[in-house]
Amino acid sequence: MNVLQIARITFLEARWRKILWAVILLGLAFLLVFSTGFYFMWRDVTRSGLASAVSVLEPVNFFLLAGMYGIAFLGVALALLISVDTLAGEITSGTIQTLVTKPLRRWEVVAGKWLGLAVMLTAFIVLMCAALMGIIWIIGDYVPRNPVPAVLLIVLEGLIVLTLSILGGTRLGSLANGVVVFMLYGLAFIAGWIEQIGALLRNEAAINIGIVVSLLMPSEAMWRRAAYLLQPPAMSAFGMEATPFGASSAPSPLMVAYAAGYVAVMLLLAIRLFTTRDL
Repeated sequence: MNVLQIARITFLEARWRKILWAVILLGLAFLLVFSTGFYFMWRDVTRSGLASAVSVLEPVNFFLLAGMYGIAFLGVALALLISVDTLAGEITSGTIQTLVTKPLRRWEVVAGKWLGLAVMLTAFIVLMCAALMGIIWIIGDYVPRNPVPAVLLIVLEGLIVLTLSILGGTRLGSLANGVVVFMLYGLAFIAGWIEQIGALLRNEAAINIGIVVSLLMPSEAMWRRAAYLLQPPAMSAFGMEATPFGASSAPSPLMVAYAAGYVAVMLLLAIRLFTTRDL
C-alpha cells in the first residue's frame, strides 16, 4: 500500500511541476507535425500514379517506422528527464529525509517512485503510438503487423532507461547520472548500427560487438525487435530495412526476456544501493 501511495504522489508531483502538461502539449505537437507531413507525402504518392507500387514497396510503412522511431526516442528522453533528479536531487537537497524518517521502508520509496514514473512513461508511449497508428490508418488505410508487441517493446526500451537512471541516482548527482545514462544509450545506438551493418556484410565480429553491447544496455535491441515486427517482409527485398527505422538483424525473443530481467535486476540493485546508503 505504501508503494502505491508513493507512486501516486510521484505522479501528482509531475503534474505539479507541469511536466505532465509539457509532455501532453509536445506530444500533440509531434503528432500534428507528423500527420501534416504524412498527409502531403501520401497525397503526392497517390497522385503521381505510383499507387500500383505501393502494395510492393509499402512506403507508408516506412513513414510509420519513422514516426514510431521518433516516439521511441521521445520515450527515452522522457524517461531520462523525469527520473534523473528523482533520487539524486532529493538526496542532494536533503528532502529525501522527510520520506525516510517516516514509517516507510527505503525499498518502498524506490519502488513507489519507479512505479509512478513507469506508469506515466507507459501511458505516454502507448497513447502516442496508438494515435500515430490511427493517423496512418485514417490517411493511408494501412494497419501494421504486430502493433501490440511492437508497442510493448518500445515501452520496455523506455523502462530500461528509466530504471538505469533511478539506479544511477542512488549514487551519482543529477548531472553525472544524466550524462552516464545518456552515454550508455548512445553506445547502444552505435553498437546497434554496427550489428546491422555486420549482418548485411555477414561480418561476425561486427555482429558480436553489437550483441555484447546489447547485453550491457539492451535498449536499442528492443527498438530493432519492434521495427522487425512492424515492417512487412517485402521491405527486406528492397533493402529498406537497412535504415535507422528498420532492422536487418532482429534480436531474438530470448533477448526480450533478458531485457525484462535486466529491468528487474537493475531495480533490485537500485533498492539495495539506496537501502545501504548513508543519508
